[in-house]
Amino acid sequence: MSEGKVLKTKPLAFKAKSKKRPIEGEGGARKRRRQEYEEEEEYLDLEVGVNKKIAQVDNLLLADHIAKKIRRFGTDLKPVELSQLDISPNYITDTTSFQNTRTLESLPEFLEQFVDPKKLGEAPKQKGSPHTIIVTGAGLRAAELVRSVRKYQKKDNTVAKLFAKHIKIEESVQFLEKSRTGIAVGTPLRLYDLVEKSALQLDKLERIVVDASHIDQKKRGLMDMKDTMIPLARWLARPEFKVRYADPENGLQLMFY
Repeated sequence: MSEGKVLKTKPLAFKAKSKKRPIEGEGGARKRRRQEYEEEEEYLDLEVGVNKKIAQVDNLLLADHIAKKIRRFGTDLKPVELSQLDISPNYITDTTSFQNTRTLESLPEFLEQFVDPKKLGEAPKQKGSPHTIIVTGAGLRAAELVRSVRKYQKKDNTVAKLFAKHIKIEESVQFLEKSRTGIAVGTPLRLYDLVEKSALQLDKLERIVVDASHIDQKKRGLMDMKDTMIPLARWLARPEFKVRYADPENGLQLMFY
């Protein structure tokens, strides 16, 4: 989708909001939400557990989508706090060129389209310093993602499981302190806590992959619930990440799978 098309679409959406809200009130808002829900439904494939729309939007539309989700769920945040969570489209890698359905089985192929496969099988010498972090919303899903990328695990390159489901944070700390890790899979809050405990090191981090296409049986994805969307937004908007997203020499790649 070209930038020109994006610029044409956005003003129409903003115009509709400014006209309808004062006139229709709460009933009109509910109607619009229902229409948006029905439009989204056609992209949801419950059989494979995927929201296919994520694969079709470029970095400009994705950044706008994220901003809308943050404001939808961040009603208890101040305007300045909301703006600090926004992600610039310049930070996001456009992955619309990947044509396959974004299932667990396709994840390695997705990674290898944008990353040198040889590097995925390596790990920094510094322990607890992954080059790739995959972020998802729940422990069960994280465990599935770990199995999906286990092909890259070797003797000196472990795939770290950094989530709360049946794993105490002390166990994760000990694991990171003694293991060379290339790829880590985790949930936003656990990742944040491990960084605060100085167990998860971000010095060698080269990319963040967000598990954005997956949906559960209730048709909800990582960005469709407040309990996961706001922690995700806070993780992605860490100051040290924002400095590096657009850095041409020490850049940090941000991809939505």
